[in-house]
Amino acid sequence: MTNPQVVHNDSTPEYYFEERCHITEWWNSTDDEATSIARARVEPGITTRLHRLRGVTERYVMLEGTGRVMVDGRAPETVGPGDVVVIPPDASQRITNTGGGDLVFLAICTPRFRPAIYEDLEGGDPAA
Repeated sequence: MTNPQVVHNDSTPEYYFEERCHITEWWNSTDDEATSIARARVEPGITTRLHRLRGVTERYVMLEGTGRVMVDGRAPETVGPGDVVVIPPDASQRITNTGGGDLVFLAICTPRFRPAIYEDLEGGDPAA
């Protein structure tokens, strides 16, 4: 990416991802392989599927709600607005929404997220 730009995401659609969360891609471009930024939304009582991102560091920047995050076999930790969770490449991860409203966070990936790097660690039907 060589030119400055401003990206307006007013009309970027949210979609349901098999991980059990809703995603809005704020920035994910082949023009910038270094980084992607997505807004993730997890509904109350939902735990995302156990997964890992091959070769990608992911950072959760917590914006709204409360949750419990589990990373790479560590004890679960409570997270809320302002917290940052750093997830190394290939580390197993999942997050549970423990609050009464939506859990909302940014998922910042370096290098950028591509579906091919996502690995489900639960097996079985992702829709279940």
